[in-house]
Amino acid sequence: METKSIMIVGVGGQGSLLASKLLGYLLLEQGYDVKVSEVHGMSQRGGSVVTYVRYGDKVYSPVIDKGGADAIVSFELLEAARWLEYLKPGGQIVTSTQQVDPMPVITGAAQYPENLTEKMRAAGVKVDALDCLSLAEQAGSGKAVNIVLMGRLSRYFDFSDEAWQKALQAIVPPKFLKLNQKAFELGKNA
Repeated sequence: METKSIMIVGVGGQGSLLASKLLGYLLLEQGYDVKVSEVHGMSQRGGSVVTYVRYGDKVYSPVIDKGGADAIVSFELLEAARWLEYLKPGGQIVTSTQQVDPMPVITGAAQYPENLTEKMRAAGVKVDALDCLSLAEQAGSGKAVNIVLMGRLSRYFDFSDEAWQKALQAIVPPKFLKLNQKAFELGKNA
């Protein structure tokens, strides 16, 4: 199979690394060659974080070029818009509708752009936007947004629910497993 590319974008502290680890594990278990790379990022809360996940028969590089992502999974609306040029024509965006003000907005130097979902759709982009924070809170913790997003992303794969559950069991600490399983289901079925 040709190599497929998924970008996971967000803000530091939102759990994008756990999400990429979960996705990488799932894909490896399905027999794919997988490369995962945190390319940009600041581990502290507030900085932009980007992770590349590439999979296929043979993957030679973890890097995704502009116009090369089959999907972008975004923890935050502005991050989805910021990385849009990396999406392939016909690619899919799965995003939380959450808005995290970047530093220029916090300092008053800029305003958070309005109607980002509508603007991306008007540009011809396929956008699956969901209030992942509310769903994560419903599951038991606002920190489970990453797993709500993975549940939503699972709708775009032909992998069994058992395969996703096995990945969750392998990656999520046991004391948080039930909460994350609920978050996954809420994201998938919303």
